[in-house]
Amino acid sequence: MKSALKLEELMLLIFGFFLFMKMDLSWWWFFVLLLVPDIGMLGYLAGNRVGAFIYNVFHHRGIAILLYLIGISYLNLQIFELMGIIIFSHAAMDRFFGYGLKYEKGFKFTHLGEIGKKHG
Repeated sequence: MKSALKLEELMLLIFGFFLFMKMDLSWWWFFVLLLVPDIGMLGYLAGNRVGAFIYNVFHHRGIAILLYLIGISYLNLQIFELMGIIIFSHAAMDRFFGYGLKYEKGFKFTHLGEIGKKHG
């Protein structure tokens, strides 16, 4: 099952790249911007509770899809489309590598399990 879930996240990352390629930007910008959502880690400077909230905002696929839809339809602003694609793709990449949304308990506690903990 773990391999199937990783494959699904990889396909979502590829889908994000596909959406990005439909924009009028050079392909290499995708890889430059892909790590930008990790700026949400700075929220941990204000403590675990604030950190988890801010980090999760920057890594939530629902927010990513909402931004994308606002960008392509309602506001028709490419920056919202781009933000949605990057957050969506980054979240897929993180989950592929085993990093999930954070719990308030601390940075290493995620909905996918504890980061760095050996499993079986």
